[in-house]
Amino acid sequence: MAKRLEQQVAIVTGAGSGIGRETALIFAAEGANVVVADYNLEAAQETIELIGREADAPKAAAFKANVSNSADAEALVEFSLQTFNKLDILVNNAGIGVPGTVLTTKEEDWDRIFAVNVKGIYQCSRFAIPKMQAAGGGCIVNVSSIAAIVAVPDRAAYGASKGAVLALTKAMAADHVKDNIRVNCICPGTVDTPWVGRMVSNYSDPADARAKMVARQPIGRLGTPEEMAEAILYLASPSASFATGSALILDGGFTAFKLPS
Repeated sequence: MAKRLEQQVAIVTGAGSGIGRETALIFAAEGANVVVADYNLEAAQETIELIGREADAPKAAAFKANVSNSADAEALVEFSLQTFNKLDILVNNAGIGVPGTVLTTKEEDWDRIFAVNVKGIYQCSRFAIPKMQAAGGGCIVNVSSIAAIVAVPDRAAYGASKGAVLALTKAMAADHVKDNIRVNCICPGTVDTPWVGRMVSNYSDPADARAKMVARQPIGRLGTPEEMAEAILYLASPSASFATGSALILDGGFTAFKLPS
């Protein structure tokens, strides 16, 4: 059976852990050569090691990048071309967040969240898209959130940034549909990632905070990074050839209906 990303080259940002790592792993399993980008180079190299355990795994390369930095974003794209000679897929997954309302969020945290979550997509995409145009097409998948669709208490900056990601996804799709470049995003609910684990650990009662996160999921559990990676794979694959400007919601029913009170 043919692999879905055979001979494709993909950049995955934030691929040192969580959704990004699982995306890099599943892309490699489906035949893609992968540039594993992360601000934490050691974490990116660990992802490379996981990919390399497969005997027939395609090539993968680690790259340290602050995606909000123009020079880093340009260098990342150039690294893909120098290493694998082309770029077919860009997954803008790198993201950060902190709890807070507009009253409690520090200005520096607000700026940092928007720099990574929104400007990072702008920076990577503006260097990747010309390469895709020159090659006759490509695919971009952004990682938004259900916080872009419904209000999540105590996540003002994060929700605002992910709303911007959703709007930017649609704008990019409209601007580049004639270039044969598809642009879509996923909107995950609460996913059991190291980032969520670190956030929960900051509460006075981490076990209670986690239990409350699980309790608000109609499906009765948190999502997994593997489930999100499968959705990204679908949007990046030929199976989604008619999808552009789409937002794929993966939230265990959170935005569709509420649990009985």
